Amino acid sequence: MRENARVTSEFKGDYQELVDEISELLGAPATLENRDFELIAFGAYDSEDELDASALDPVRTRSILTRRSTSAVRTWFEGFGITRATGPVRIPRTPEAGVYRGRICLPVRHRSVVLGYVWLLDDDPGPTDRQLSAAMEVTARIGALLADEAQHGADLSRELRAVLTAERGWQGDMAVAELRTALGARADGVHTVVCVAPWPSADPDDAPSVRTVPHATALCTVPWGTTGQSLAVLVRLRSPEVRTAALAAASRLLKESPAPPRPSTRGPARMAAGLGEPRTGLADLGTVWQEASAAARAALAEPRFGPVAEWSRIGPYRLLTALSPDTVHDPAVTPLLSPAHQELARTAEVYLDCAGQAGRTAAELGIHRQTLYYRLSRVEQLTGLDLDDGEDRLLLHMALKGARL
Repeated sequence: MRENARVTSEFKGDYQELVDEISELLGAPATLENRDFELIAFGAYDSEDELDASALDPVRTRSILTRRSTSAVRTWFEGFGITRATGPVRIPRTPEAGVYRGRICLPVRHRSVVLGYVWLLDDDPGPTDRQLSAAMEVTARIGALLADEAQHGADLSRELRAVLTAERGWQGDMAVAELRTALGARADGVHTVVCVAPWPSADPDDAPSVRTVPHATALCTVPWGTTGQSLAVLVRLRSPEVRTAALAAASRLLKESPAPPRPSTRGPARMAAGLGEPRTGLADLGTVWQEASAAARAALAEPRFGPVAEWSRIGPYRLLTALSPDTVHDPAVTPLLSPAHQELARTAEVYLDCAGQAGRTAAELGIHRQTLYYRLSRVEQLTGLDLDDGEDRLLLHMALKGARL
């Protein structure tokens, strides 16, 4: 009896065939996962016994049914050195970890880089060394295929950059059409864009490879502000609600990328990442990029958003980031933004964040109420704004938030 999993890769349809070949060589069902432990394919079952649920264990069952393993399972298996191994690795049964049967892991490598793993249950008697050697030859072909797919994604940087920088209208439509043609069937899936900024270099050769960024479909550098650069990453998602892949790509880039140039003002150099709202297809990719850029700006302005910010969660910055830099600098608030009045500006912002509640504001700032009232009167004197007037308060609040951008 044969059961074939839906192949997750849409670049080529050969993964299933290669996994089936390993299953036949070893006389046991094999599974192929990428280096993030996401299921790509699992091999044929040639024995009715293998279909018996008792022959499986919770880890293997979950991997097949959900097409991925948990981070705890991944960490546990990596502890056996599979990321460094160049040959088969035997992993003993460990019931307390949910591994009721031993495993054999065949690392899938290409040019010394691990790109995935082939797994099979270690029965008694298990496969011979000769069988395993033959299977490792097949994993080399799988590795070449995975590398080829990753390289195909890396070659999409020009198409992705054209989409993200094109003007609206026929130019944007042409750029989207070219990217859609290059992606093929993958273009119809759910996508989002990650913006990492500021990126240290505009040189495309300094950008990471798609194969080193988990879940990335394509990436490129894009102008950021007037002189800087950002990194854009196109990520395909399983659904609009599940954004784990995009968050993982953003976190990896922030963790492993070189530090950005230190700003001229005092303070440490910072990078941040933003995620746009997922869309089906590519037609709205330009809008998704604008949202991702806005979220990255908000994360740089407000550390509370975290190093990775989602556009849907940045609140008023969704509007503020859409304004030109000149618009958010209102002349009435300019005197308050001078270095000499930083304390007053912070007092006013916290007061407005607390909805004008004096008790909460004083507690947040750690000052006496009378001190708060004195500072607020100074704010009114400097700006000419009336903090009892709703529109004046709105103007001040927006200007203070906008100044962070």
